[in-house]
Amino acid sequence: MSQKLPIGISSFEEIRKGNFYYVDKTPYVAKLVSEGKCCFLSRPRRFGKSLLVDTLKQAFLGRRELFEGLFLEENWDWSKSYPVIHIDFGEGVVENAEHLRKIILSQLKRKARTLGVELSEELLERKFIELIEKVYESAKNPVVVLIDEYDKPILDRIEEREKAREIREVLKNFYSMLKPLDSYLKFVFITGVTKFSKVSLVSGLNQLNDITLDRDYAPICGYTQQELEEVFGNLLKEEELSGIKCWYNGYSFCGEPVYNPFDVLLYLQKREFRPFWFETGTPSFLVKLMLEKRFYLPKMEEFIADEYLLGSFDVDEIEVPTLLFQAGYLTVKEWHSSIEGTYYVLSYPNKEVRSALNRVLFYALTSLEVEGGRLSLRARESLKMGDVEGFGEVLKSLFAGIPFDWYRRNNLSEYEGYYGSVVYSFLQGVGVDLVAEDVTSKGRLDLAIRAGEKVYLFEFKVVEREGEESALGMLKRKGYAEKYKATTKEIYLLGLDCSEKERNLVNFQWERV
Repeated sequence: MSQKLPIGISSFEEIRKGNFYYVDKTPYVAKLVSEGKCCFLSRPRRFGKSLLVDTLKQAFLGRRELFEGLFLEENWDWSKSYPVIHIDFGEGVVENAEHLRKIILSQLKRKARTLGVELSEELLERKFIELIEKVYESAKNPVVVLIDEYDKPILDRIEEREKAREIREVLKNFYSMLKPLDSYLKFVFITGVTKFSKVSLVSGLNQLNDITLDRDYAPICGYTQQELEEVFGNLLKEEELSGIKCWYNGYSFCGEPVYNPFDVLLYLQKREFRPFWFETGTPSFLVKLMLEKRFYLPKMEEFIADEYLLGSFDVDEIEVPTLLFQAGYLTVKEWHSSIEGTYYVLSYPNKEVRSALNRVLFYALTSLEVEGGRLSLRARESLKMGDVEGFGEVLKSLFAGIPFDWYRRNNLSEYEGYYGSVVYSFLQGVGVDLVAEDVTSKGRLDLAIRAGEKVYLFEFKVVEREGEESALGMLKRKGYAEKYKATTKEIYLLGLDCSEKERNLVNFQWERV
């Protein structure tokens, strides 16, 4: 019987008994348990966190038959089993703090019935303590606590800040109950999308080992290149590998890069390149936050962050780069550590995220949802053919699509960044080879595009006074083209002037050099 693709399946038992493909992550299970007692892992959605949690659960329950042929079969003490309390916040949407209390209470009662104990405490927090203590006494063994999607109740209401704060407090009190129970616990594993700081949800846990950016655990979720080829090699043709890598690989957590497993499985089923992962959850809150904070979109090409920024998610202070990283829209491309500290270079993980996210952002910045497809096609063809006038008409259509309300609500000093963001997000959605803020010996260029053997260099400028130097003039004066002359036959300079009076693009000039 041929093996099946485990699309949307997070049950380790179902995968192992149902003849599904499985990438063996049990070496990390053995490593986790041998190195610590309380671990935390943050990963983007649909990365296999729930499957990892269930794998841990089945191992601690002593179900050796499920691990036949896997690393853990010969690298685990199967003579012992442990009671497991598995709390999962992944299902349903939390409405408010009271609704969350009811959900937690329901889960605790269900766990108590499954584990054969009765609970009498009234307070929610005390009931959690009671459950762990009584299970410990009943099993005569320490308890394993697994908490999946620990932050989802907050994320469900992240746009309603007051509700989110109230939910956060319920969770903080609930998780803090684990602190005095250290002697009752064998192992604690907590997963989620975000990593909270400041008012941390899990700050009370002793010796919490955060493995989110630990190089040794970088591939704990997702597929490495070797895993992809070894496990799914019979389904892949050699010529497919480069396309799959371009579209779906590139997620890095300070170690070996990995593929998003959801994308890989959907590609193998449908055999077409589409943003499968991106389409499962449009980041509406992220888009609103980026617009609200006037985030300059070309910064996503290369953003420098420190440890604090990457782990600074909280309801009261949400930074755009933090959310972009933790949600999976930016990833670690480089990291540098020294006595002064550690910093990270962030960028897009792959083509899927780069094009799909920018397409959504472009439509949010303009009112061109209907015209977007036609303009994208015309832009690609114009750049490919060297039809600069045709491309200029596309740019004029873009700026004509900017809502008037945007001009009313924003300062002129921000226009250059806004116009740059519009063109940048449009071109990334189109899928051209683009470099934002390209560094030359003369300074930083706004945008550079490669289309075959042609290079297009962009400059955006708000012209506030009559007779002021144009964007094209600035391009020529700074000599940005010099960097490209040795390797490129056709170089085009494109200057875009925006007017303080007209509050729009008023002059598009270009020149071939």
